Amino acid sequence: MKNKSLKIVMILFTTLMLIFISISSLALTPGEMNGSANATGVNSITNVGNSIIGILQVVGIVLSVVILIVIGIKYMMGSAEEKAEYKKTMMPYIVGAALIFAASAFAQVIYQFFNGITTSA
Repeated sequence: MKNKSLKIVMILFTTLMLIFISISSLALTPGEMNGSANATGVNSITNVGNSIIGILQVVGIVLSVVILIVIGIKYMMGSAEEKAEYKKTMMPYIVGAALIFAASAFAQVIYQFFNGITTSA
């Protein structure tokens, strides 16, 4: 089972690498890039991206809080064996919740960084 899932993940990563390599070959050279932040459609794309990120952040936060409440109630009402089982499920939940919060914050930092580069250039 573990070998099969490892093979699937490796095939997926290899496929993604091949796709990204072919996409990067279609990029412009620095001399050909003379667009500006005021180009047509840039503001609408930025607004759509900001709304999608905002929606994903809210949904992720709400889901992680609701799941934490459910696990907490089950932990309080459970027997000693059930409590041990909930402790095992708690670590993947905490990692997942941290990834949700960190990913949204990381995406916002990257957006601000590249937005600062394009407006100052």
